[in-house]
Amino acid sequence: MSSDNYDAELELIKQRKLLELQRRLEEEQRRREQMVAEARKREILRAILTPKARERLSNLKLVRPEFASLVEDQLIVLAQSGRVPVPISDEVVKELLAELYSRTRRDYRIRIKEK
Repeated sequence: MSSDNYDAELELIKQRKLLELQRRLEEEQRRREQMVAEARKREILRAILTPKARERLSNLKLVRPEFASLVEDQLIVLAQSGRVPVPISDEVVKELLAELYSRTRRDYRIRIKEK
């Protein structure tokens, strides 16, 4: 009976290790796919942006990474659909930034009520 208990325990340990290995492999695959997608995105941006526009986006990425990613995606879509001339200049990036900033900006109003 102790042999059966030992075998069941061993089988349970094997299953746990197998599940852990599968989870690690899936995580590694997901990480690789993200890296490939990032590299593809960088290549597309390098092809469609002027050096000054790339520099502006890099500076923006340092300050607001999520917003910079949104802008990069928008620029790629605009360039691929032909709605902006390629290479995209710094002026076009500035205009897009102003447009997106006005859409995402929040106005904070603070009211002080006196008693």
